[in-house]
Amino acid sequence: MAPLSVDVPARAAWSSALRRGDTLTVTDLHGNQAVDFLAYDLHDTAVRYSAADTLQAQGSIFLTTGSVLLSNEHTPLLTVTADQVGRHDTIGGACSKESNTLRYGHHTWPQHACVENFLAEGARWGLGKRDLVPNVNWYMNVPVEADGTLGIVDGLSAPGLSLTLRAETDVLVLVSNCPQINNPCNGFDPTPVRMTISHLGES
Repeated sequence: MAPLSVDVPARAAWSSALRRGDTLTVTDLHGNQAVDFLAYDLHDTAVRYSAADTLQAQGSIFLTTGSVLLSNEHTPLLTVTADQVGRHDTIGGACSKESNTLRYGHHTWPQHACVENFLAEGARWGLGKRDLVPNVNWYMNVPVEADGTLGIVDGLSAPGLSLTLRAETDVLVLVSNCPQINNPCNGFDPTPVRMTISHLGES
């Protein structure tokens, strides 16, 4: 069976179950596109990605090749096995209608945001707002200065660059192909990304 490849449109959501040993490759088709990401144990979604456990274990706020995404039970969910960019954000969070209005003004309230994507896509798997946790932002560039200040700036990616994750257990992954247009995380112009799933034993 050939790998499954799906292009996720700009601003859209996507989800999939991955079995242990499957790989997911996320390709930034046009460059400078943030991809918000959550992961859950497929059989018990109360076990889900934990930013705190992941960052404490690896001693870094950035993810790259070799990083292991840990659950709130401190069990491995996914491992980054390849990364052509070198640094991905774990602290910038997901944009929402509320954060948009706070940061950019009340005129942004009608704009679609990542939280809405996660809620709509998560509902297909029985997940709700209480199941949303701090997420990974693949390709998003959030530098942290020595005084602790951080910003959202132009991304480090380029057209066609990718990263690959290996499932360490059966997992559910949720993706919001970030619709943000008020800061540089998407170059002010959201674009499609590609999700490619390869099953264990496929080449």
